[in-house]
Amino acid sequence: MALILQSSSFLSSCSTSVPSTSSCSCRRGLIRANINIPNNQTIKISLPRFQRRARLVQEQELISGFSTISTNNPIEKQFSPSRIGPDPLVIKKLYAIKEAVADRVEMHRNIGEQRSQWNNMLLTSINGITLAAATMTGIAVSSGDPVLGLKMSSTLLYLTATGMLVIMNKIQPSQLAEEQRNATRLFQDLYNQIETTLSIGHPSAIDVKEAMDRVLALDKAYPLPLLGVMLEKFPTSVEPAVWWPQQRRRQPKRVSDGDKYNGWNGKLEEEMEEIMGVLSRKDQEEYISLGKKALKFNKFLAISGPLLTGLAAVGSAFADSSPSHGSWAAMFGIVGGALASVVNTVEHGGQAGMVFEMYRSNAGFFRYMQESVESNLTETDMERRENGEVFEMKMALKLGRSLSDLRDLAAGASSKGEQIEFGSKLF
Repeated sequence: MALILQSSSFLSSCSTSVPSTSSCSCRRGLIRANINIPNNQTIKISLPRFQRRARLVQEQELISGFSTISTNNPIEKQFSPSRIGPDPLVIKKLYAIKEAVADRVEMHRNIGEQRSQWNNMLLTSINGITLAAATMTGIAVSSGDPVLGLKMSSTLLYLTATGMLVIMNKIQPSQLAEEQRNATRLFQDLYNQIETTLSIGHPSAIDVKEAMDRVLALDKAYPLPLLGVMLEKFPTSVEPAVWWPQQRRRQPKRVSDGDKYNGWNGKLEEEMEEIMGVLSRKDQEEYISLGKKALKFNKFLAISGPLLTGLAAVGSAFADSSPSHGSWAAMFGIVGGALASVVNTVEHGGQAGMVFEMYRSNAGFFRYMQESVESNLTETDMERRENGEVFEMKMALKLGRSLSDLRDLAAGASSKGEQIEFGSKLF
C-alpha cells in the first residue's frame, strides 16, 4: 500500500514538473518494474526449493517404508503397509471351516436327542417286558394246573429282555447322549471362536490350521457312529476326556503396542503355577476318583440286570415242574424279574453311564486348563504368549471366580501348601 501511495505521488509530481511525453514513459517504466520483480523472485527462488523438498520427502518415504504425511488421508490409509487386509484365501478357508462346524453342531444336537429318546424307550420297553413275564409266571404258578403257554411266554419274554439288556448295557444310551451334548457345546464354542477371529482379528494360516486340528480332535473324541469307533463304555482305567490337539500351538508374534511383557509379570506367573497345581491336585483328582466309583457302580448294575433276567427265565421255565424244586423255581421267576426291573431302572433311569461320562469330561476340562497355563508359561518369547491380563480374566471366568478371588486362591495355595479349597466354583 505504501508503494502504491509513493507511486501515485511520484506520478503526480512528474506530471506537473515535466512534459507529458516524459511523464508517460516514466509511468510505464515504473509499472513494469512493479510487475516483473515479484515474478522473477517466484520463479528463480521459491519453485526450486519446493521441488527439492518434495524429492527429499519422497526419498524418505521409500527408505522408511511408510508415509510420513498425516494418516487422516483415506488414500494413505488404504495403501499403508500396516493397513493391508488379511489374505482372502485364509478368510475363505475359515468360512468353510465355520460352515462345517455349524453342521456338526446341528448333527450332534439331533443325534444327542435321538439317543436320549433311545434310553427312555428302551428302559420303558424292557421294564414292561420284564414285569409282564413276572406276572405270567405268577399266574401260571398260582393256578392249580400250570398253563404251559404262560410258562413258555414268560420264559420267552425273559430271554428277550435279557438280550435287549445286554445290548443296552453295551452301548449305554444315556452315556452316548451325554457325549453328544458335550460335543455340541464344544463345537459351538469353536464356532464362536472362529467368529471372533473373523470379526476382530487378522486371521492367518495358523488360525486355519488350529481350527482344522480342533475339528478333527473333536471328531475323534466324540464319534458319531456306534460300530467300530464307539468309545469304550467300561474302560480298564479312567482317563480324562481329551478333545483338543495334543501338539501345542505356537502363536504368531503380536504387533508391538509398547507392552514389552505382553501383560505378564513374575507375580502373575507364580499365581498361574499355583492355580495349575490346585487344579491338578484337587479338582482333576477328585473327578477321576468319582469317575472310578461311578464306573464300578455302573459295571455292577450292567452285569446284575441281564443276570437276574436270565435266572428269572430259567425259573419260569421250571416253575412247578416238580414238587421239590417248583417253589424255588417260581420264586426265581417272579422275584428275579422284579429285581431286574429295579436294577434296570436304577442304571438307565438314573443314567449311571451319563454320570460317569460327566465326571470324565469334567476331569478333561481341568486338564485342558492346566495345559493352557503350561503352554503359556513354557513359552519364553513374551510376544508369542496370550496377553496375561486377558488370560487371567478367562481363567477366573472358567472357574467361576472374580479376579480378586482367583488371586486369593493362588495366595492360599502358596502359603498352605496342600490346598483344601477346590479351584472351580462352577462344578
